[in-house]
Amino acid sequence: MKVIIIGAGIGGLTAAVALLRQGIEVEVFEAAPEWRDTGTGLGLASNATKVLHALDVDLSAGSSLEHFSIRTTTGKQLRELPIGAVTRELGSPVVNIHRNDLIATLRKSAADTPIHLGAQLRSYSATGTGVSAIFEDGRTAHGELLIGADGIGSQVRAQLAGHAPVTEHGYVCWLATVPFRDPRLPPGHAYHYWGRGLRFGLLDIGGGQAYWWGTRNLPTALAREWNGGKAEIAAAFAGWAPEVGEVIERTPEDAIVSVPAQDRPFLDVWGDGPVTLLGDAAHPMLTSLSQGGSSSVEDGFVLAHHLSTESDPVGALRNYENARRDRTRMLVTESRRLSKLEQIENPLVVRIRDAAVRAAPLAVLRRQNSAPMRFELPVERPVGP
Repeated sequence: MKVIIIGAGIGGLTAAVALLRQGIEVEVFEAAPEWRDTGTGLGLASNATKVLHALDVDLSAGSSLEHFSIRTTTGKQLRELPIGAVTRELGSPVVNIHRNDLIATLRKSAADTPIHLGAQLRSYSATGTGVSAIFEDGRTAHGELLIGADGIGSQVRAQLAGHAPVTEHGYVCWLATVPFRDPRLPPGHAYHYWGRGLRFGLLDIGGGQAYWWGTRNLPTALAREWNGGKAEIAAAFAGWAPEVGEVIERTPEDAIVSVPAQDRPFLDVWGDGPVTLLGDAAHPMLTSLSQGGSSSVEDGFVLAHHLSTESDPVGALRNYENARRDRTRMLVTESRRLSKLEQIENPLVVRIRDAAVRAAPLAVLRRQNSAPMRFELPVERPVGP
């Protein structure tokens, strides 16, 4: 069996590694013309690090999260979240890592798997022996199965379910990584600063690097087309905690990425015949739970499990989709709910929100933080006759 994967992001490469571990041939096609030499960071939640550990993927380039607190705009702590206790309970760490380092590690784990860059999918078609893909430059590929792991703008999803606009949530996200050794951000620490319609995150990602992000409520058209500069970002967070202003100041302007807050209505049908979706192509979500990349990692592992333990490949795709639907729907829904809470702008409601965070019982915080990260690896079973 040969599997064609469209997209060489976190989900697509994890799927490639997981399939290879099961002895399944894989070929990957990526629309980008070259690998990024700049990029942002991300948090791999316990559910994702559990999977990547099972696949022997090395995460030593990142930083294990030991302390995580929510703070006011001036840096005063609202609440320390029990991340250490949660990860010890779950048995896997949260790892903050530069996205490029994770991609490089996954590429290394994929060994000699063919990965073709500059391969923008035009269309695919099912055949009597599987599925064929046609790319914009005229290339073609054929395999028994095709996996759409090509992100929120997935061409595979568009052909499966029709072109549809994304859902926009009225704020912009700025993201960057930068060398930042500072006693205010010790190794293993991460801070979220909550304001009124503004938030900022500052995370240690190892190797003397920090990953930071900021959000600001804006009309959807402005968030989608934002083209301001670093000075505008610095002005938005003027007067915040000193480390916030300093990390922005140390960041080269061309290292800052701007993306609008977007997801899509949950898609109930992910596949048809020898084709299925994975990661953001199937269930794009807002960043509030830090589960976009992590749920993609889960997808890749579960997909490989079903393909390696079931005799009917097409049936295995449907079973993979059924196994993932309820969990990913919950993550999409909860990410939206938390995003609304975080981006509140009304000053009275902000005070109520912050007071609730201060007063929340520790047991409630542990439960809320651990629930999205609970994931059991599927149990191996022999392939049927």
